Amino acid sequence: MTNSVEPLLSVRGVTVRFGGIVALDGVSFDVKRGDICGLIGPNGAGKTTLFNCLSRLYQYQSGDIQFEGRSITRTPTHQIAGLGMGRTFQNLAMFRTMPVRENVMVGAHCRSSSGFLSSALRLPRVSAEEQSLRERAAKIMDDLALTPFAHRPVGDLPFGIQKRVEFARALAAEPKLLLLDEPAAGLNHEELSELSRLIRDARDRLGITVLLVEHHMSLVMSVSDHIVALNFGRKIAEGTPEHIQKHPDVIEAYLGAPANV
Repeated sequence: MTNSVEPLLSVRGVTVRFGGIVALDGVSFDVKRGDICGLIGPNGAGKTTLFNCLSRLYQYQSGDIQFEGRSITRTPTHQIAGLGMGRTFQNLAMFRTMPVRENVMVGAHCRSSSGFLSSALRLPRVSAEEQSLRERAAKIMDDLALTPFAHRPVGDLPFGIQKRVEFARALAAEPKLLLLDEPAAGLNHEELSELSRLIRDARDRLGITVLLVEHHMSLVMSVSDHIVALNFGRKIAEGTPEHIQKHPDVIEAYLGAPANV
């Protein structure tokens, strides 16, 4: 973990309304470089809404989000990956009929510098860049034990492997911040253990900062350096896993009754 005065991600007073419903109500927190930060809360707490704000899929009515000290409020959605944010989704969002290798390469294309005309004309630098993308995809597939499935259509693979392909595609974009939206959903015990290893490896070996939305509390508590808890769109607690586990507002949010303290 690295120490830096300036956080990689800074969420400042973000409020989102859908008609009369307040999905996020003045939410603020920072994510330090090199941290694994867990974002927890019951269903409807606003976690995915916040992720969609970070991805610029949703517009917030007030507040600001800064990435590397720079506001992304006016950044178009298609430029977010290029800034250094990668994301996985609750529901797998892949090209199901395409092979694993091509799905992973899609993630790397945000780092491509070739324009439409260059690609259409198949200029020499386009071929060289395509080869570089293939090599990057091959390395990531090897790291994630996906090489045996490289030529298989993603839709034909077991769910756990499909989740790993999505993780690989996110890594292919070489993100500085990786947004993981419920990556443990639908995984068995063995796959959960592997996911935990992959998250730590992304941080420890690749130097990627991670923001993790997850309902699987044992996973969140075991991998997170820092946790932010939301409920009904508001931040109710923030701190280390040990602090969050004992926080009365977090216990009440999950159990529906005041904690005995």
